[in-house]
Amino acid sequence: MNTAETERVERETGRVEAFSDGVFAIAMTLLVLDLKLPHVDNSHNLFAALLSQWPTFIAFLNSFVTVLIIWMNHHNLFSQYIVKTNNVFMLMNGLLLLTVTVIPFPTSLVAEYYGTPNAIAAAALYSGTFLLMAIAFNMIWYYASNSHRLLKKTVTREQIESIKRQYYLGPSAYSVAFVLSFINVPASLIIIVALMIFYGVTASMSRG
Repeated sequence: MNTAETERVERETGRVEAFSDGVFAIAMTLLVLDLKLPHVDNSHNLFAALLSQWPTFIAFLNSFVTVLIIWMNHHNLFSQYIVKTNNVFMLMNGLLLLTVTVIPFPTSLVAEYYGTPNAIAAAALYSGTFLLMAIAFNMIWYYASNSHRLLKKTVTREQIESIKRQYYLGPSAYSVAFVLSFINVPASLIIIVALMIFYGVTASMSRG
């Protein structure tokens, strides 16, 4: 690949990543809109009012960190592995971004209805959104890595298979979380938090 071709490819992947970064930033910003200012008079305790909103704070923190980790993994793909792009890949990337932008909505539902009979529906939508996100991530990696279609020539088969194994965990575990949302809402949410921790650790580790 000559210098001109290299620069053209870098511009293309750079535009895809820059656009994606903007979407991630907006999704993370929208999450804060769920934090409501409590209105109390002199006969009520502000600390008690804030504590009563703990599901909202927990849901916000979990989803903010989760979107951050999704962004970290997305960034790692481009900075370490993906060097080319095409229309099919951009559509798949768009599907991933769609799931990311939806995350604030089920987050609001979980925060609003946790502990009520409607918590099951909220948790099902919440875990279902993460399941679709994990599927989209797997689609992106499978398409990019198949026959080294969009990867750097230096990426090894061992690296490809290692990332595949990590990504395969997502759809499997989120599927379990989705099923559990109809049986045990706290257990479903615990699985989502556990996956957040797992992918946070793997994203922070260099695969270079």
